[in-house]
Amino acid sequence: MGKIYESISELVGRTPLLHLQQYEKKYGLKASIYAKLEYYNPNQSSKDRIATAMISDAEKRGKIKPGDTILEMTSGNTGIGVAAVAASKGYKSKIYLEDDVSEERFQSIRAFGGETLRFGEDPVIGEALRESGNNFVYAIQKYKDEVLSKTNDVYFLDQDHNDENMGIHERTTGPEIWEDTEGDIDILVAGIGTGGTISGSGKYLKKKKDDIRIVAVQPGLNSRKNLEHPDVEGITGIHALDILPEERVPHSMNLSIVDEFINVETQDAKIATREIAKTDGILVGLSSGAALYAARLEAEKPENEGKKIVVVLPDSGLRYLSTDLFEDREEE
Repeated sequence: MGKIYESISELVGRTPLLHLQQYEKKYGLKASIYAKLEYYNPNQSSKDRIATAMISDAEKRGKIKPGDTILEMTSGNTGIGVAAVAASKGYKSKIYLEDDVSEERFQSIRAFGGETLRFGEDPVIGEALRESGNNFVYAIQKYKDEVLSKTNDVYFLDQDHNDENMGIHERTTGPEIWEDTEGDIDILVAGIGTGGTISGSGKYLKKKKDDIRIVAVQPGLNSRKNLEHPDVEGITGIHALDILPEERVPHSMNLSIVDEFINVETQDAKIATREIAKTDGILVGLSSGAALYAARLEAEKPENEGKKIVVVLPDSGLRYLSTDLFEDREEE
């Protein structure tokens, strides 16, 4: 008898590793790059893993019941995953999104019956972002203190401080990479948003092979929004965390697991995203382009010749078709 699944939660994980042979040839790389294609998850991103895990954990602990409203704050992909899983389990969802993310994110969440709001539309969150230079950890904490502490009608998953964010990647993503490479991996490259992917996967892989290098990807100095440069075009889904005071780093990010931080500018991430579509037929998002560019930098290092690099590509390029991401520029 064939395999029949009963819930989208059963479809999460076991995403494939793809050898990026044509991309390697384009740059004459002497290290191998393998892409962990997280858009094979049911709602096309790695965040399906944490959405499923966080909601399941809340159910086990008796924190939610059918009909309740689940709240999350996100750059988009976690919100989409939460809205989808919530719909499948009979929950309502309310998702706060960064103001400048692509319209596809809002449309996807609403398609699942979720309510969407922009951070800037909320007076507490908007003011907190302005006064902190766009620090989401600070803004979310202020919202928890001033708003959520006074209400009982929603359950906040809080991916930044939810142990399942890191835990699910330690239980699934890391083991999948280890099994698919048969332990033949030297470097893991992944972007840092909340930090769960790299922290959980990295923790598992370092237990299996203590000399593996964990490389974290974050926006370059010219691609970070702050008080002085509020209009900078950033890289949706990744943040610079190594420069923050400890109290503003998400609980889900284990900075000690990282061996190297690589800064990637938005334009370089865009170029890499466009290139991989044309060399290997992979349509991924901007944060994936940033991770890929960083993986290429690692592959170009003489000391990494002959090594195996796994790069996590977290989402699908279909979430960016309303933007200029896939519009080639003459200067490139």
